[in-house]
Amino acid sequence: MKTGIFLSYKGIGANLLHLSYCHQIAKKFGPVSLITLCPNLNKVLIDDPNFSEIIYLDKFHKKFFDVFKLSIFLKKFNFENIFIFYPSVRHYLSGKIAGIKNIYHYPLFKKKNLHLVEAAKNFTQKSLSIENCPTETNFIIDASKAEKYKKNNQKKIMLGISSSGPTTKWGYDNFTSLIKRLNKMNDYYFYLLCGPDDEVDAKKIIDQIKEKNCESLALKDISEIIYYIYCSDIFIGNDSFGHHVSSQMNKPSFIILLDTPKAYSDYSKNQNRIIPQNIDINQISHGSFLDPNSITVDMVLDKIKNFI
Repeated sequence: MKTGIFLSYKGIGANLLHLSYCHQIAKKFGPVSLITLCPNLNKVLIDDPNFSEIIYLDKFHKKFFDVFKLSIFLKKFNFENIFIFYPSVRHYLSGKIAGIKNIYHYPLFKKKNLHLVEAAKNFTQKSLSIENCPTETNFIIDASKAEKYKKNNQKKIMLGISSSGPTTKWGYDNFTSLIKRLNKMNDYYFYLLCGPDDEVDAKKIIDQIKEKNCESLALKDISEIIYYIYCSDIFIGNDSFGHHVSSQMNKPSFIILLDTPKAYSDYSKNQNRIIPQNIDINQISHGSFLDPNSITVDMVLDKIKNFI
């Protein structure tokens, strides 16, 4: 009996937000096939035995008329069960046409005000007939692979300087100031978590830090970055995939929210949010465009002081 999960999300973070529910499904049905719109998810979940395969879908998911093409794609996997984490008529019909026996899906035509965590939790509980489904899980990683990424005895701080878009970034000047302040407090080693597009900003930070205790991960493959996160003690940074990994590795994770709905940091006991003063967190959403400098270095230090 082959079981599939369809996560209709492109971002790594949005996919990892659903990791607990994928684990619950695998707990009942055994290792599952995960279909995702995220091209790098297979590299992030490389050590997780709950997934028999991770399939990147880069077509057949945008137009309604792609229903038949998507059904042909789904049919080749011979799924008996499929769990669709989205209220998509297109995906539901594709599963039906593909002849999948058991199709579990979100209530159709209810995309408005969809809270990712609550919707996923309720859907999983109802589909599996379970109660109190956890919203977070243990991110599974092969600790033996991480050994070569360990270095010195300094406390490691992972700084998420990158993010999904420019309106969610705290800015390299602020991160530089934070590092300088922390260097006066104790002996730390900093990893700058970012992609190639932010390599210039990472270099600016390193150039301004006189001590040789700051390293850019801009050119590291994402399959390596998960081990750097594993070797770190704490995450501080923008909303990015890093905090989804670190929080589910049971590490204290501090997320600077400027333009991201609270749902993305609403599911783990290890997620600690930093928001501008006098701002209602429930009002922060894509399009808030809050001023990065409305969150000061002092505010961040005050939040993390009990964890460093």
